[in-house]
Amino acid sequence: MSEVGHGEGDGMPAGGHLLLIMRHAQAEPGVAGGDRMRPLSLQGRHQAEHVGRGLARHGWTPDRIVCSGATRTRQTLDQMLDSFGDGPRVDYREGLYSDGTQALLDELSASRSEDGILLVVAHEPTVSYCSRLLATTGSDGDGPGRLGLGMPPAAVACLISERPFSHWGLHSARLCGVFGWRDWR
Repeated sequence: MSEVGHGEGDGMPAGGHLLLIMRHAQAEPGVAGGDRMRPLSLQGRHQAEHVGRGLARHGWTPDRIVCSGATRTRQTLDQMLDSFGDGPRVDYREGLYSDGTQALLDELSASRSEDGILLVVAHEPTVSYCSRLLATTGSDGDGPGRLGLGMPPAAVACLISERPFSHWGLHSARLCGVFGWRDWR
């Protein structure tokens, strides 16, 4: 895992705001209640725990978390929360399941300027599409190429900008990387 522009040991991005856009962990294939009700698989619970511990280990404990209301995203976040302690504010938004890209962009607009690290737990194709929309053309590594293929379960796109989230727009943040759940070990 590369070091992604965070401050010296305090977990805050150096002079910036870090957005972590995560696809929910692996879910069961189908259930009687429909797509919205699909729970995490055993592997998915394991993936989510790894990501939560990895983020905390790197000092990237979110100030705020926004999570889709679908069962698999809520369960993903539940597996991660112990790693973050009591710090993050958590909001559940049905729109992150039903309204896609616009719902995620609306959450950025509604963010407070003191939010240094924001974690969004949502779904494909919203997570990869929004990451591509927000990333500058000169972003690092193979991240933009990986996003074009979609993000696998429990993957996290990390974007950073000096501006507060409420001032982000198209191509306004540097994509630091796209990390799979195994990258956080």
